Amino acid sequence: MGETLKLILCSVGAALIGVLIGILSGIAWRKAKEKRLNGIAEENTRIAAGKISAAEEKARKIEEEARVKATLDSQKMIVDAQREINRQRSESEREIKERRAEVSRSENRLTQKEAALDKKTEQLEKKNETLDKKLKDVEAVRQEAEEALEKQQHALEEISGLSVEEARERLMAGMEEKVKFEFAQRLCELEEEFKETSDEKARNIITLAIQRCAVDQVSESTVSTVQIPNEEMKGRIIGREGRNIQKLETLTGVELIIDDTPDAITVSGFDPVRREIARQVLEKLISDGRIHPARIEEMYEKVKREVEAGIKQAGERATFEVGVHGLNPELVKLLGRLRYRTSYGQNVLRHSVEVAFLSGIMAEELGADAATARRAGLLHDIGKAFPHDVEGTHVEIGVNAAKKYKESREVIHAIEAHHNDVEPKTAIAVIVQAADAISAARPGARREDLENYIKRLEKLEEIATGFRGVEKAYAIQAGRELRVMIKPEDVSDQGMVVIARDIAQKIKEEVKYPGQIKVNLIRESRAVDYAK
Repeated sequence: MGETLKLILCSVGAALIGVLIGILSGIAWRKAKEKRLNGIAEENTRIAAGKISAAEEKARKIEEEARVKATLDSQKMIVDAQREINRQRSESEREIKERRAEVSRSENRLTQKEAALDKKTEQLEKKNETLDKKLKDVEAVRQEAEEALEKQQHALEEISGLSVEEARERLMAGMEEKVKFEFAQRLCELEEEFKETSDEKARNIITLAIQRCAVDQVSESTVSTVQIPNEEMKGRIIGREGRNIQKLETLTGVELIIDDTPDAITVSGFDPVRREIARQVLEKLISDGRIHPARIEEMYEKVKREVEAGIKQAGERATFEVGVHGLNPELVKLLGRLRYRTSYGQNVLRHSVEVAFLSGIMAEELGADAATARRAGLLHDIGKAFPHDVEGTHVEIGVNAAKKYKESREVIHAIEAHHNDVEPKTAIAVIVQAADAISAARPGARREDLENYIKRLEKLEEIATGFRGVEKAYAIQAGRELRVMIKPEDVSDQGMVVIARDIAQKIKEEVKYPGQIKVNLIRESRAVDYAK
């Protein structure tokens, strides 16, 4: 126990001694560090003081040098300014001398000119005096001449027994009679010469126009043929209880002849637009294979849109072909509809293009406006593009359309005068009239029978659509049947009998036709609903 305590005390003592030694060492180290730092600070202070002194000395030297340099620069600038002033003073003095010399020369010139003017003035005054004297002499001579002339006139009057006025009148009358005779003789010669040359010239122009214009002429018919792959297809087109063919004929307004030609179906109708729509609908249905009323209706709407687009393209091609630009888009569409119109069997669009070509050629030969002539020739039959229910002749309808779409007065007048409805007053109107006659008079251009036939069919449809409750009317079977679609909400089944009798009676009164015409009224009601 005692030894342990001794060891502890020894350890504590040793520790205390170590701590004391560490404290003393730290104090000694701090004092040495402070002494060293003080030495460094003193050294830095001494170095800084030296640098400051050097800087101050350097600044003083720079300031001295700057002062000396500024003094030298200012002196130099004063010298340069003095030189510049002297130079400008010399130039100013030189310019003043030159201007004074110029002014002196100008004054000399003016003095010389004044002297010359004075001299000329004196000369003019002398000439005026001479002229005045001469004028007086001339006046005296004129008076003497007038007196002598008056004496001669009195002498002539006494000899002839006529006064001056009477002699003048007799002389003028004789000369006038002679001139009239010569003028009338020359006028007759010119008229004869003009007749000979104008007839020859007209023949040459027309011959040249016909030779240069070679437009194909296509005769339109009233039937189209659609080829079918087999006879079974006919049954599918007819459909159960004839629903398909009835739907086709109702929508398109044509007659489908099924049994006459093997492996073919004949589409009959006088309206070329309806016939073309029906033909395309049939071809698409046969190609598609799905033939039922709903599909027929869908295909009809699609083909109708395509045909309308084709009508517009036909009008644009015609305007491009003859070089007529700037037409109203509605006029272009009307031109395209002429593709499906005929006049005495002649396609009206091709006829209009031909007239435009002929008009342009003749206008060029005669020195008239060829562009306006072609435009008037292309539009002269535009009234035929409208349906038959529009009242008025095709000339009146065409004039109204041209006015509506802002055509020029020359074009409107040419349309109005091409059938002599009014007297042609312009060269363009006469040219279009002649071109129309040439195009229509070519061999094979027209067929009167077909035109009369189509007019009869149009008249049948017009009569039917004039009755209340009639929605559509189609003349089919070459005019032997009139198929009339009745609005079911306006006409009852009993009322159909009365309308059929009235239509038949009006046809008897207004239309000449061979055989008999069947008036067939159709009243169809539909109910549509949707499952949602």
